[in-house]
Amino acid sequence: MSDATERFFEELGQRGHEPCLASITGQVRFDIVGGKRTEHWLVALERGDITVSQRAGNADCTMKADRELFDRLVRGEDNAMAATLRGALICTGEVDLLLAIQKLFPGRDLAQRERSAG
Repeated sequence: MSDATERFFEELGQRGHEPCLASITGQVRFDIVGGKRTEHWLVALERGDITVSQRAGNADCTMKADRELFDRLVRGEDNAMAATLRGALICTGEVDLLLAIQKLFPGRDLAQRERSAG
């Protein structure tokens, strides 16, 4: 697993509560494919409370992407909805959770500011 993706999930798990998701409850599983290996991350949302585990399991929404794409998402270089529309991110189940959880990914503005500062 790449450093950017692992760091994203570690930081997400440390947030504890995310006010922008206070009305959201559900589980989202991320299946991140790298070669012949698939990493699984399960993000549980309970009215804004976030828990993250690295396991496969039943989820209300599943998002599958290759590692390269997911790295771009967590660095703010790509957009989850745009990736879904072009077929690069496969979303099954409750698509409303995709709309909610994409708020957790950094935006392009943040990525551009970080590149400019570095």
